[in-house]
Order: sequence, then C-alpha cells, then structure tokens
Amino acid sequence: MFRFLTAGESHGPCLTAIIEGIPAGLELKEKDINFQLQRRQRGYGRGKRMELEQDRVKITSGVRGGVTLGSPISLVIENKDWGNWQDIMAVDKSADLEAKKVTAPRPGHADLPGAVKYRHKDLRNVLERASARETAARVAVGAVARIFLESLGININSHVIRIGKVAVDTGQVDRGKLAKAMDSPVMCIDREKTEEMLKEVDAAKREGDSLGGMFEVIADNVPPGLGSYVHWDRRLDGRLAQAIMSIPGVKGVEIGIGFEAAEKPGSQVHDAIYYNDDRGFYRLTNNAGGIEGGMSNGEPIIARAAMKPIPTLIKSLPSVDIKTKKPVKAAVERSDVCAVPAAAVIGEAVVSIVLAEAVLEKFGGDYMEEIFAEVARYRGYERQV
Repeated sequence: MFRFLTAGESHGPCLTAIIEGIPAGLELKEKDINFQLQRRQRGYGRGKRMELEQDRVKITSGVRGGVTLGSPISLVIENKDWGNWQDIMAVDKSADLEAKKVTAPRPGHADLPGAVKYRHKDLRNVLERASARETAARVAVGAVARIFLESLGININSHVIRIGKVAVDTGQVDRGKLAKAMDSPVMCIDREKTEEMLKEVDAAKREGDSLGGMFEVIADNVPPGLGSYVHWDRRLDGRLAQAIMSIPGVKGVEIGIGFEAAEKPGSQVHDAIYYNDDRGFYRLTNNAGGIEGGMSNGEPIIARAAMKPIPTLIKSLPSVDIKTKKPVKAAVERSDVCAVPAAAVIGEAVVSIVLAEAVLEKFGGDYMEEIFAEVARYRGYERQV
C-alpha cells in the first residue's frame, strides 16, 4: 500500500515527507526528484520566493546504493529562507510571536476559517502550513511515484489550457506533442496562445491582481482495471478528483470531456468499443477520459482542473481585523501573480501518487521484479480476453 505524510511550514527549516509502500529494487536518484522540483518552480508569473528557493531534496532513508530497500523513504527539502525567519518561527519559547504577526485575513485563503477552527490569534499559525509551499513536498513524493510508474511503462504529462480569458481549444490539441509544453513559460503547447497568456499575466501584475486558469494531466499506457466499481471509495475517478482538488487553489475537476457531457446526447458522449487481434479492445474516441465505472479502461487517463486566482493580492480586498473587528485591507504576503503552470506540475505529481497506489493495490509485490512479472502477465492476458 502506497501512502505518505508531509510536514513543515512555509518559513520553517524544511519540508519533510515520508513514503511507505515503494517496493525494493527501484532505482531512485535525488537528481530525478530535483528535476520535478525545479519544474514546479518555473512558470511566468511566479513570485520572488521562487528566486530565493532552489529546491533540492535529500533522501535520508529507505535507499541504499541508489536502490530502494522496501522500507520507508524519507525526503527532506530545506527552506533557504529559514535564515531570515528562524527567530520568528523558532519551535521553542525564544520565538518572537509579535514580529510578522498577521491579523487581517485574506479573502479566498485559509486564514479566517483556520483561525476559527484552531483558535489562533495570529493568522501566521494558519498560513504557514496552508501555504502552497507544502506542495514542494508533494511534488517530491509524486516524483518517486512517477519513477515507479515509468519503470512499468506508464507516463504522465500535463499542459496549461487556460490562463484568465485566454484558452486553448482542447479538441485541437495534439497530445503527442505534450513534451513541448516544457519549452513554454506558461506550459502551453500553443505558441500563439502562449503569447496571449503572457500578456494576460503582465496586465494582472500591473493592476496588482492575480489570475487563475486550467490545466490538463494525461496518463498514457495505463492498464485497464485499476480502481474498482465495487466500493465508492475505491473508484479511480473519485480518487483522482480528490487528489487534484486537494491542490491549493483548485476549485473544479473533470475527467474526459467532464461537464461538456452534460449538454450532449449519449450517442455523442460514450466511446464505441472495437476489437482486433493486435490491439485487443480499443476505442476511437476517449470522451470518458480513460475511466469507466470507476476503473481505468486502457485509454489515456485525462483529468482537467480549474484553478482560482491566487488569494494574496497587492491590491488588497476589504477584510476585518480578527483582534479589533474593525474594517481593514487584507494582509499581503509575498506571492505569485499566476501559478497555473506550477499547479500543472503538482497535478502530475498527485495523479502519479494515485496511480502508483492503484497499481500496487492491483499487482502487489514487495520487490520490483515481482511486479514487473505480474504486470507483464496481466498485459498479455488483457489482449487475449
């Protein structure tokens, strides 16, 4: 069973993740995890924090000689900004609790409901953990899951399909060229739309505002039968939706054509089934996004997410001071103008985590050769059904 836990505050000494369930015998290198961490820091519209932090992971357990041992894997990512915050964020009584104190909650952030829930009088106690900085740890975990999946021939990619009012027609997207998204500062494979998106971000920055958008994650070569129709909490689409929705700022998730299916007749929605001896069962369309009845069906899994604008605005919205109860402007923390490209990378990570869990659930195994053999046997079987 694949599971993980992350810990750490945005301006604390480090982020930590512990992973359980990765089989023994998987080659795992820090540089491969670091590559995904660097991708998360890219993207037009990111804030000054990304210039300061140069995220690098340190594997402190579960790996020997570059190969996993089957025991829990621990990952540590140091926060470079800790040097400027150690007096404020100290864990002992020496912490300066008055410096950088926050009492003006930001609309759209966890500040106010978090303070009410945990009875905090300083919103910093909320925002330090609610910060999207936590997703660096999840990207590191997702990188490990991704390396496991890639060893089985399963590949994960993403691209941005909307920033603000500028959108790509997904019906015209050549998903065979998704690698080109890496060449775009906004992770968009359409050059013309990329330029328009850059202008949207620039305009928002000038106005002291922020922008959201949409991204799409695609998983290729996923074997059919991951997930289950038997119990509600094992349905693969539900698990993917929960994981993607857990990314800070994401407010909507769809699989395949998603909401568009609600306005079409069934004859234009459901994917007709075909068969030949070489391919086995296959489809000519993929409106279902690779999932039927809560299970993967062998077609590419396509998940799409809508991300709201960052809630920290230079041009602050009205708020109320939690101490005085008087009207104030919302607090301003160092933040991004647009983080949709980064969210796409995080989307890849959480999809990788869910699929790794589903693969281990179906095929089991304590060491990689055992899983390789079982997956190969199953893939041979599915083509002969």
